[in-house]
Amino acid sequence: MKHGKKNARRYIVAASIGALLSAGVATGAYAGQEESAPLRYQPEMVRALASTLGVSEREAGERLDKEARQQDRFAELRAERVSTLGAFFAPDGTLVVNAADAQAAKEVREAGLKARVPERGESALNRVKAQLDTQALRSAPAGVSAWSVDLASDTVTVEVNGTSDTATRDFLEAARSNGEAVRVVKGREKLETQAVVPPGSRMTFNGYLCSVGYGAKDRSGKQVLVTAGHCVDGLPELAYNGTRFAKATHTRFALGTRSVDMGIAAVDSGHSIGLDITTYGKAGTVAVRGSQRAPQGSALCKSGQTTGWTCGKVGSYNVSVTYTDENGGPDTVVTGLASSSVCTQGGDSGGAYVSGSQAQGMTSGGPIGQRCNGQVNSPGSSYFQPLDDALKYYGLTLNTK
Repeated sequence: MKHGKKNARRYIVAASIGALLSAGVATGAYAGQEESAPLRYQPEMVRALASTLGVSEREAGERLDKEARQQDRFAELRAERVSTLGAFFAPDGTLVVNAADAQAAKEVREAGLKARVPERGESALNRVKAQLDTQALRSAPAGVSAWSVDLASDTVTVEVNGTSDTATRDFLEAARSNGEAVRVVKGREKLETQAVVPPGSRMTFNGYLCSVGYGAKDRSGKQVLVTAGHCVDGLPELAYNGTRFAKATHTRFALGTRSVDMGIAAVDSGHSIGLDITTYGKAGTVAVRGSQRAPQGSALCKSGQTTGWTCGKVGSYNVSVTYTDENGGPDTVVTGLASSSVCTQGGDSGGAYVSGSQAQGMTSGGPIGQRCNGQVNSPGSSYFQPLDDALKYYGLTLNTK
């Protein structure tokens, strides 16, 4: 989309994901200590998770350990070609594996994991979701905020905000034709991409703001910035603390058309993207160790300029949303997102999501008018562009510590 100064979309600027070599990012020390947690995790991440869950640091570390062990076992099952249909974390931290049949369920249980045989499962739900994507891309349904595969409920969940227009009615008719495979949830809010035009941005372009994302290298070894696609619409030059550090080269976001919210910029010689995520004084810094995707229900935190360091859990993957342009422009359907219970506001676009030490993605958008309460575990919701999808699409390797 164009970033005209007199008619800018309500974008949100997101926090820098670590420092550039040319300038540092200030982070405060976390005040106070509790009993020690397992050393395999960044202490700052454990503290933030402990605050989110209302438990001790040791209990938070044990929760991360439990999740990691279960993910490892699930990976082994898949390597052994046990027939599974996805997995998700229950609220108590137990990984539930969808087994294709009774024999597969037996093998899952023998591996020490919880199993169930769903009526549909991930593959079948993805097919239903793809049909709804096709319907929405013909004409954006303004009254449908988001639709996604929800493994826990074994449905494609459609969130409705109340607007009634022809495209919305057609979409809901198509959705309901799938019977119990689709669950319609009413009372949701309209969504918007999250970037604004306030002063003091971490990353500026043409008088507007967004935020520094993850560093990676392409197949030729060149350094690139990975960020939300709507932050680099129009392929602008990007500046940090008033100095150019990168030039946008690709984006898959376009206002009013089929969009994916990922984009990249070539990093200028002499600059680089840092390997530590700032937590705005809440938890020191968190090192980027990899980009392994966290299952639904995993603990999740994000860094963003407006709301700082906020935490929650991973919601669903393969989420599609309808973003509303408050300035009267066309609605935009964005596919390929993930949802979360992490609170964000205008100014957080491009912010870094992390689970444990694994980078998860960049802030895309959230409910219009949402206000976070300033706490790490502030209630709310948001949508993010999964990082692993962006790395795969552009053929990139994440820079890690």
